[in-house]
Amino acid sequence: MALPVAFFAVFFAYPVAAITGRGLRTDDGTWQFGRIGDVLTRPDILDVLWFTTWQALASSALTLLIALPGAYVFARFSFPGKGLLRAVVTVPFVLPTVVVGTAFLALVGRRGLLDELWGIRLDATVWAILLAHVFFNYAVVIRTVGGLWSQLDPRQEEAARVLGASRFGAWRRVTLPALGPAVAAAALMVFLFSYTSFGVVQILGGHAFATLEAEIYRQTAQLLDLPTAAVLTLVQFAAVGAILAVHARTVRRREAMLRLVDPALTARRPRGAGQWALLGGVLASVALLLVLPLGVLVQRSFDGGLGYYRALQEVDAGGTFLVPPAEAIANSLEYALAATGIALLIGGLAAAALTRRAGRLVRGFDALLMLPLGVSAVTVGFGFLITLDEPPLDLRSSWILVPLAQALVGVPFVVRTMLPVLRAVDARLREAAAVLGASPWRVWREVDLPLVRRAVLVAAGFAFAVSLGEFGATVFIARPDNPTLPVAVARLLGRPGDLNYGQAMALSTILMVVCAVALLLLERVRADRSGEL
Repeated sequence: MALPVAFFAVFFAYPVAAITGRGLRTDDGTWQFGRIGDVLTRPDILDVLWFTTWQALASSALTLLIALPGAYVFARFSFPGKGLLRAVVTVPFVLPTVVVGTAFLALVGRRGLLDELWGIRLDATVWAILLAHVFFNYAVVIRTVGGLWSQLDPRQEEAARVLGASRFGAWRRVTLPALGPAVAAAALMVFLFSYTSFGVVQILGGHAFATLEAEIYRQTAQLLDLPTAAVLTLVQFAAVGAILAVHARTVRRREAMLRLVDPALTARRPRGAGQWALLGGVLASVALLLVLPLGVLVQRSFDGGLGYYRALQEVDAGGTFLVPPAEAIANSLEYALAATGIALLIGGLAAAALTRRAGRLVRGFDALLMLPLGVSAVTVGFGFLITLDEPPLDLRSSWILVPLAQALVGVPFVVRTMLPVLRAVDARLREAAAVLGASPWRVWREVDLPLVRRAVLVAAGFAFAVSLGEFGATVFIARPDNPTLPVAVARLLGRPGDLNYGQAMALSTILMVVCAVALLLLERVRADRSGEL
């Protein structure tokens, strides 16, 4: 536990506490807690809090409404191309939020497909944001609810039918209670991702709509109002902490549920017109909601042939970048690989520690590892700038600063992927190896590692995809001569002109392809569906 705790203390707790403390203290060091009440009673801040909450609730409800039929189809139906379709619906989840925002901008925004064909423009409206959140979170419901649904024994529902229950009554009294914890867990995760949404809202919301995360960025980077940003950071941290606590309880309820069966025994080919119609409806919704925005994004990047891609090799005379935008591709890959290595080291040690101990201390340690999901990435990035500026940790000019920030987001994914697999290793195997004279390191190398190798590869895939698309912290600490892909896309979209717009589409397409390839490789490795993700 020592190295993960030290890592989080230096690169997470210290920067966040420093930036928050600076916002809540005066120049003479006096704490000004009255600022909290002053900020939270401002009408503009109340509007942000209200929009953040209700759009997250609306996004969660809309995602469940659209994705639950898909969860049933993936759980109970067997059809050609099911594995490929599962990968397709998961691609949006690993895409950077900047790419998601750009894809919907290409579909419904200025000069978007719907604008050109029918004059429909949804940019800077809440509907575009809600649909983008559904696009991003569809896979959360499919994986969480569909994964459990596929393991529920269908004979229990059949037994209820034999005893006289109607089809709906059997589903309501048998299946729905069993799915309840999974549905609640999925809804909470969708709410969490929507509540902390930044890239999507930053691109689609413009100046009309802002979540807490987007407002923290505006108060910090544009208005330099640290007191307001500090208060909003504390509010978001408290809200997300409560969400994660409730989510942990729902996960424990789900794990303690009932007897599960092999998913291969529950899926069958659709029967009857109704089931085929349901399958067709799910395929149509996937095509319209998930595939179409990405297709339009690719199409927009090729407007005028390869001109936008060629322009990525040139330095912009307008000063958007100090280097050709194409260099952001290599920068992002190098940063993501380094962040993946750090996340695997820290997350792997943390997961191993969690399997060896129990009790309140370990539960607190587990919660610590999830904290980066609950604190504003903008706050972390800005905190890096004001804390890691003195020896022996003067890292402001070092390239390692970006991977360190990205690794903070990757560690929770590594832990949640590896932890269930490590817990499933029979402790008697380790004990037998120790009795035969193996050292702790050799026990890990010859007992644990062969059993968790696949989970390590899965964890690396998730960490790489998440690091590649990290935007909130990187936008502060990426140097102008070393931009990452998400930062480059945001900068191009922030400048007028068709060339900048087209280059943003081209870079987003490249980033989408890299993430999709990583996800498809991950799907091939993840044959055993290990992990909690």
